[in-house]
Amino acid sequence: MARMGRSSRAGKSSDRGRGAADATAVTDQGGRTHAQGPLARPVDSGLAELVPDRDRARAWSLLIDGAPQSMVDLADPAHLGFEYQRRLGHLIDLVAPAGRPLTVLHLGGGALTLARYVAATRPRSRQQVAEIDTALTELVRAELPLERGWQVKVRGADARAVLERTPEAAVDLVIADVFSGARVPAHCATVEFVTLAARALAPGGWYAANIADGAALAFARAQVATLGAVFPETCLVADPAVLRGKRFGNLILAGAHTPLPIADLTRKVAGDAALGRVEHGRSLTDFTAGAVPATDATGGPSPEPPPGVFR
Repeated sequence: MARMGRSSRAGKSSDRGRGAADATAVTDQGGRTHAQGPLARPVDSGLAELVPDRDRARAWSLLIDGAPQSMVDLADPAHLGFEYQRRLGHLIDLVAPAGRPLTVLHLGGGALTLARYVAATRPRSRQQVAEIDTALTELVRAELPLERGWQVKVRGADARAVLERTPEAAVDLVIADVFSGARVPAHCATVEFVTLAARALAPGGWYAANIADGAALAFARAQVATLGAVFPETCLVADPAVLRGKRFGNLILAGAHTPLPIADLTRKVAGDAALGRVEHGRSLTDFTAGAVPATDATGGPSPEPPPGVFR
């Protein structure tokens, strides 16, 4: 689950619902009943809120304890409302020719936004999601149901535990979007963790991760070094203000054993509504600034967001 995602509307993380209002039940064309108005429910990780979008009739933002997680548009599952999700979407678009089905392992599920995106843009894809918060998954499945026929299996388990059980060379793409509270947990941000992800990848497969950092960017620099200890090809995508330490926010990392399509990724990022920059090669080495890889023995979680970051 991501925490620092911002919607495409400038200056706001999301349009947050007030209070714990019950939802108005409606029935969709498939005969399924789900929420129409704001809804708040306690889940394992805190208070989950589903807030209807002001601009898109069937779109919802998910918040946990006030922190924006993701946005889902039931009418258009290929729409990615948060900038970090769009950047992960660019990687999904580029990992294989358009329309080709993928086998994807999502570590962290949230509202299943990226699993929906893969299913919508790459029909017949097979996907597994590791989401430790089973109560959240039940809420999302009930109120924001997946379309019938999508091959998306959600496991209620720790992300690393699922990764450890994933067979070798089994998936085309591993997406790590793992947050505990507002922080990336230490055990999902180490060389050992990334090595497990690399083992799970089929030849030509990619690893992608969403992390959050700010100020001195010590965690982000260590994570770049961590990926570089496992993958010969790496890149980073983020808002220039985040890269300068001027704003706390999301950074997207990618790693592979084969060359990444940096030029194509740069064009996609440049065409996005949110300002972004791709770091690769020498510029990424300079960004790392001598940081050492995080290991199970030395690594720690990402930093707490500063007060007021979600307001």
